[in-house]
Amino acid sequence: MNEPAAVGLPSTQAEIQVTDDISELVRVMPPRIRGPLEALSDPADLLEIVLDLGRKPEARFLTREAILDDADLTADDIAFVVSRLGAFTADNRAGIPRTLHRISAIRNRAGDVVGLTCRIGRAVFGTIEIIRDLVETGKSPLLLGSPGVGKTTLLRDVARVLADESRKRVIVVDTSNEIAGDGDIPHAGIGRARRMQVPSSTDQHKVMIEAVENHMPEVIVIDEIGTELEAAAARTIAERGVQLVGTAHGNTLTNLMQNPTLSDLIGGIQSVTLSDEEARRRRSQKSVLERKAPPTFQVLVEIKGWHHMIVHHEVSETIDNLLRGRPIAVEERKRGDDNSIQATSNVITPPKSVRAQELWDPLQGEARQRRAGPAMPDERVGPPPQAPLFPDRWQEDEVAAQPQRDPITIFPFGVSRKRLEDGARQLGVPAWMTENLDAADVILTLKSYYRQRTGPLRQAEEKQIPIFVLRSNAQSQINQGLASIFDLNARRADHDVEDLRLAEAAVQETLQTSHPIDLPPANAYIRRLQHELAQKFKLGSRSYGKEPNRWVRIHKP
Repeated sequence: MNEPAAVGLPSTQAEIQVTDDISELVRVMPPRIRGPLEALSDPADLLEIVLDLGRKPEARFLTREAILDDADLTADDIAFVVSRLGAFTADNRAGIPRTLHRISAIRNRAGDVVGLTCRIGRAVFGTIEIIRDLVETGKSPLLLGSPGVGKTTLLRDVARVLADESRKRVIVVDTSNEIAGDGDIPHAGIGRARRMQVPSSTDQHKVMIEAVENHMPEVIVIDEIGTELEAAAARTIAERGVQLVGTAHGNTLTNLMQNPTLSDLIGGIQSVTLSDEEARRRRSQKSVLERKAPPTFQVLVEIKGWHHMIVHHEVSETIDNLLRGRPIAVEERKRGDDNSIQATSNVITPPKSVRAQELWDPLQGEARQRRAGPAMPDERVGPPPQAPLFPDRWQEDEVAAQPQRDPITIFPFGVSRKRLEDGARQLGVPAWMTENLDAADVILTLKSYYRQRTGPLRQAEEKQIPIFVLRSNAQSQINQGLASIFDLNARRADHDVEDLRLAEAAVQETLQTSHPIDLPPANAYIRRLQHELAQKFKLGSRSYGKEPNRWVRIHKP
């Protein structure tokens, strides 16, 4: 990561103000727990109230939990609360009119409510200050973050400022009344912005289009874009010249790039075959990954915390640079204790190849594989774990021996996507997953599905897309399928022989010099043979690391 540089940003001392309407929630609680709730010493930290039939009522805070009454809740207590709420929707959510509190129901098999989770809703005024300049430019920002990090709270403040201070025509597409609260009258947290309620989460994309066609908005605010239909609707809205402010789940920009459902929000990723001349000019493989189209959202904000964000000002340029391994520019913004906003600009050089099996965090400027974890010794008694004594001894040969493979796009039908990703990571092959049959190079399915010849498999046969059939969803079966797709089996025997030859050489060197020798990573079968070889010559051996990079150290006992 390059040395950060200070960025000019309008200074602000705007204080954050919180409105929680906890008294309205206390009012619908059973009388015997109202007193303990009103007597709470730290209501600002209250997250939710949990009411379960036959258990004690409980209040949950940021760092602790508290029992509100020693008597167990009865069916009458649950019914008392339900009768004072709005109607529960199909997703078992209800609310209190003109508040942001969300009450979610747990039902038994007969459909009766046997539990309630009462989540405290708060309108936080002033959170927009950290990204106000981005929103007021008229560009469409996408807010990216994990659940609970404050995306909806920030979105609510954005809607209020654009409607009240910028005097724009703002429409909030509100699924499950998350943004503007329950009831027909929206919460004051969205200011003058108008709210269109969505009856079911499956209808969100329809209401998005309806908002544009019927109400002439200048800005549309959408929470949690999560399906292809919603991504397509967002693109349609952007193409009509309407500013979009939306949120999506994810931690970093590369998470979004690897998500086939939502990657269209940032332009989409596709595999392109270059001509020989162009491949030579770029000094790359003939098959490369490129952005398919202009991004729906021009600006992307990674929310790391309430007062900490990473900003990508030009999404199209950032995506192009990431795919080609070029440096990218990011801006880190933090809000201090005095409410001032500090921004620093960083130019970061990504890895030469950010593979689909790796997560690259622009803030850290490094590729971090999901399998990362502490090394654990096993299989033989030996010296305590250390870093390899000769780390470059075998690694250079291993890197040089790795073949350059073109990425293959796989359509998994009935096959576990997580295990496919794990298998691709273990085998070190560039496998990309897709839910679009037309974009697939091969189909990977199970024997039981293949016998039935259901829709996608019939279409694949008509399109003459190769189909690989597995007996089960076991990891070993999936790894064998990937090995067949990438034609790895022919090389395996040669690699096994080479690994044993290296082990023999290491044994001889240890006998002569008494120095411990670290062998290159190998599978469990080869490691067992290496241990037996060391034992045969009365040497010690021990395995270190984590699959698929476990390796054996041979040493004098």
